[in-house]
Amino acid sequence: MLRSLMLLPLFAASMQAAAQNPIVQTMYTADPAPMVHGGRLYLYTSHDEDQSTWFTMNDWKLYSTEDMVNWTDHGAVLSYKTFSWARGDAWAMQCVERGGKFYAYVPVTLKSGGGAIGVAVADSPYGPFYDPLGKPLVSSGKGDIDPTVMIDADGQAYLYWGNPFCYYVKLNEDMISYSGEIVKVPMTVEAFGKREGNVAERPTLYEEGPWLYKRGDWYYLLWAGGPIPEHLGYSMSKSATGPWRYAGTLMPTEGRSFTNHPGIVDYKGGTYLFYHNGALPGGSGFTRSVCVDKVTFNEDGTICPMTMTEGIKDGLAVLDPYRKTEAETMAFSEGMKARQNKEVGVFVNAMSDGAYIKVKGVDFRKEGASRMTARVGTTHNGGVTMEVRLDGREGRLLATINVPMTGGDDRWALVSADVAKVTGVHDLYFVCRGDKPGRLMYFDYWMFHK
Repeated sequence: MLRSLMLLPLFAASMQAAAQNPIVQTMYTADPAPMVHGGRLYLYTSHDEDQSTWFTMNDWKLYSTEDMVNWTDHGAVLSYKTFSWARGDAWAMQCVERGGKFYAYVPVTLKSGGGAIGVAVADSPYGPFYDPLGKPLVSSGKGDIDPTVMIDADGQAYLYWGNPFCYYVKLNEDMISYSGEIVKVPMTVEAFGKREGNVAERPTLYEEGPWLYKRGDWYYLLWAGGPIPEHLGYSMSKSATGPWRYAGTLMPTEGRSFTNHPGIVDYKGGTYLFYHNGALPGGSGFTRSVCVDKVTFNEDGTICPMTMTEGIKDGLAVLDPYRKTEAETMAFSEGMKARQNKEVGVFVNAMSDGAYIKVKGVDFRKEGASRMTARVGTTHNGGVTMEVRLDGREGRLLATINVPMTGGDDRWALVSADVAKVTGVHDLYFVCRGDKPGRLMYFDYWMFHK
């Protein structure tokens, strides 16, 4: 995470309706860490605070999906405050499951100064997480950020991390201790490619953000490469500990953020690369956004080079409208901000007239729906409505929800409305209308009825 010049935007400030990237639009997210568990893909991210001019990051967020297009926001699941010995800086993390427990490896800044890698444990991917050690798991003394962990087929777990050097340890079966010494990976040109220019401390392209991944007989170490602005590179080996062989550029420098961070995972027969850029309005190297694209491989195991795109357009499943669906489950949105309180958990605020949520691939089936309900409210704005439309912000009108004045986002109303005849699979749009600027209304969940 280093300062540098910004790049040109990947997308215009006004997003295309067809875009799926960035996959989170309700806040700034970075450093994606995917995990598959129980048939669902979970995505942990760091969180750039609005209007940041540095890496101002206080907690880690969790999102999940079953179809790779609609993502549910589960809010903040872990903070640097979980660690009594830390004073800040919730940077890139990764979570893995073992034996029914979930282990989150996180970099934080010590109260005494300097960095370290801590570990937090939970019984669920959603938390709550706790610190089992009361101290750092590892601390090399320099550049202890961006941990990645992988459990190999033989049960051995490996933890890699580091900037400007790359380190690893062999984790014990308990996942909260390690055996042996901290190993510094040889930073050779053969392993990580040759850097041009100032090579005194960084002789190779490796910069930071390692991600350890295995496919078949090959081990892959993906990383953010320099010089700044960063690209994504990768190395390959027949062993989790190397020796590593530089395999080339995975993703070139692009996107309006001077950093990038890889996370790769297999899910439902495909392989997906997560990364970040500055594509949202107000985006920069300090206000980043997570994206995803599908990965393809060559016959020799190398990864086909990639560029940033509009994202995954075809979902892996359809969404059932006849079950309760959280408003924070969405494929795309504009003008919405995610919030969280003790009354309802995560919800969304519409910030202006025309703010909308898009839910992709909703299957009303042959019988269709007759009514819908939505849990909504507004503090003191009269005349606020939420239009429910098909296949576009100006698409066919299904229903209009009149939003009552409830007096605050700790007070909600469950509102019902008749629904026009609809069958089959459609994209569903919730479009908020009202003439008051600011927090126009808030929205918790929706459900259709036959």
